[in-house]
Amino acid sequence: MAVEMTTMAAAIGVSIPVLRFLLCFVATIPVSLFWRLVPGVLPRHLYAAFSGAVLSYLSFGSSSNLHFLIPMSMGYSSMLLFRRYAGVITFFAGFAYLIGCHVYYMSGDAWKEGGIDATGALMVLTLKVISCAMNYSDGLLKEERLSEAQKKYQLIRCPSLVEYIGYCLCCGSHFAGPVFEMKDYLEWTECIGIWAPSHDNRWPSPFGATLRALLQAAICMGLYLLLVPKFPLSRFNEPIYQDWGFWQRLFYQYMSGFTARWKYYFIWSISEAAIIISGLGFSGWSDSSPPKPLWDRAKNVDVLGVEFATSAVQLPLVWNIQVSTWLRHYVYERLVQKGKKPGFFQLLATQTVSAVWHGLYPGYIIFFVQSALMIAGSRVIYKWQQAVNAKNFLLRKMLTLANFAYTLLVLNYSCIGFMVLSLKETLASYQSVYFVGTIVPVAVILLSYVIKPPRPARSKTQKSQ
Repeated sequence: MAVEMTTMAAAIGVSIPVLRFLLCFVATIPVSLFWRLVPGVLPRHLYAAFSGAVLSYLSFGSSSNLHFLIPMSMGYSSMLLFRRYAGVITFFAGFAYLIGCHVYYMSGDAWKEGGIDATGALMVLTLKVISCAMNYSDGLLKEERLSEAQKKYQLIRCPSLVEYIGYCLCCGSHFAGPVFEMKDYLEWTECIGIWAPSHDNRWPSPFGATLRALLQAAICMGLYLLLVPKFPLSRFNEPIYQDWGFWQRLFYQYMSGFTARWKYYFIWSISEAAIIISGLGFSGWSDSSPPKPLWDRAKNVDVLGVEFATSAVQLPLVWNIQVSTWLRHYVYERLVQKGKKPGFFQLLATQTVSAVWHGLYPGYIIFFVQSALMIAGSRVIYKWQQAVNAKNFLLRKMLTLANFAYTLLVLNYSCIGFMVLSLKETLASYQSVYFVGTIVPVAVILLSYVIKPPRPARSKTQKSQ
């Protein structure tokens, strides 16, 4: 068996631990399919918990489940003992433990060198534990104090221990997400809400959507394997990179970011297939005639939406979608004071939490600070675009194109830090293109104080109101 694993790992160019993870990760698809055959609510919770724990053991070893048990225990204990403050306690305790694991295992370096450990799964699990505790705390608040998301996901009763463990480890969904809510998990398991049996007593078939996700995964992996030998990260440290001119360096940065994204597209496509085939990915019916099933709950990335984003503001809506949604609901919106609008502080704080969640590497921190600048600058360009008279079609299109080029430039410049991680390599890569991806958004933001777009004129009807 060991010889076969070694041969297979060498054939696809990965280490044995990564191959073991990939096999277990792909196994989440049949494991999730078998969940549909389990009769009864309690057996489903037990199956979700047991299958997730076994897959974790096979993928990362026995220590992984011990690591997962710590934040799970902290979250559940806080819900039982300190309901009012459970969300806050779990947020800081969960992140403290995650940061400790990031530092101890130096997970970023392991991932960069092709290794794997349980820290990535712990990242997803931490978000699930925090959201569960926060939603249980929200169950004490008056309705007028709740946002729409809080009203939708608040928990009135504390989940049982079996429900909680099943939610956290559900069929290996903690490997790479997507993050989902406890309330959705409970309704799915109990076959209520949108999962209640229809008149023909059947759920919508998931197989067409699952096949589409698997096809997307195959294409993404194929492109990644094709591109990665041509655009290795090691090239940034080679003399040939320094010999290139500005435009060639900038192009190489773009292709490095473009290449790396296909790896994430592959991972998220597999996780999407697993969530869809289980039925949990079902999110309702379309308005078309006849109505078609929607599977948005499983969707973690819109490949074309990322590559052809006409504004940086769109990126959180199409990249790592469920984590971006989590950050919006549990960080961004909760930092906004009632009656006030969110500003750059909320944006920067949210991006900082995202950076810390990924790990305490300088490259992560710099990338997410860059992201805050990128989004702020893109908003400025969008406001200029909206201020242009609708009749001036050409100018509006030019500003749309400018925002697309701006997003393309700053995103692929910034993401080098996310990939190389170290402060020295990040600054060296930025310096090699004269910090263009930092100067441009800062210049746009400063220019917004000089060229202030006029407020759109209100109609007489609006004024009378």
